Amino acid sequence: MIVAARRLAVRYPGSAARALEDVSFEAVPGQLLAIGGPNGSGKTTLLRALLGLLPADAGAALIGERSAAEWGREALARAVGVVPQREETVFPLAVGDMVMLGRYARLGPMAAAGAHDHAAVARALARCDVAELAARRVDELSGGEWQRVRVARAIAQEPRVLVLDEPTTSLDVRHAMELFELVRELASEGLTGIVITHELNLAARFADRMLLLDRGRVAAIGSPAEVLRPAILAEVFRWPVAVTPWRDGSPQITPLRQTEHDKGAVS
Repeated sequence: MIVAARRLAVRYPGSAARALEDVSFEAVPGQLLAIGGPNGSGKTTLLRALLGLLPADAGAALIGERSAAEWGREALARAVGVVPQREETVFPLAVGDMVMLGRYARLGPMAAAGAHDHAAVARALARCDVAELAARRVDELSGGEWQRVRVARAIAQEPRVLVLDEPTTSLDVRHAMELFELVRELASEGLTGIVITHELNLAARFADRMLLLDRGRVAAIGSPAEVLRPAILAEVFRWPVAVTPWRDGSPQITPLRQTEHDKGAVS
């Protein structure tokens, strides 16, 4: 399922300036799109517009051939799995029950979970390395464990589109790598993957395409090698960087100390 923005502009109520201006991109099945940019660049605003939580001031945000507002809530929940940046654990459910919530858009409010639902939950728990936590209450989890449970819940939906907003928050090196490996694998299986992230080096190794936002506009879009260039990054982040290739050819970013930049480490 294609997710796209067509010259999208968004304005928050009461604001004179637009939070997004003339943003266009396309995320397609079988690929992983990473969206990056500085704090306040419009990343989460773009996500909210795509999900129909903010209206377009101009242009359009589309899931398939329709805006999110044209989808019914249950149909959208079946098609799109979302892991938001923040979420409170309101009810102390067991981990297995929390992940089962991802099946409810398919079950309906009154239907009992069947064998396929339990199998989908078991697969999601295993893929996110939280199967051994299934009986533990979510309010007893560490920040990293809770993050992986939320990803498992989204995967249990068996969505056609998976959107993750800063999914590596609170994750250690191993689990951050495993999460990107998992999303990469799911995209390769035909899912449309979108990851909003500050982890540009990880994104460069796993994403097919990258979108870099700056002050609500598209600063660059293309392959990681096309987007993660020193001149582009220095302009967007207002800080000097060096970019070197990793052994797989993906660009890797090293922020420079000001003294290193002054000595000509970056042209």
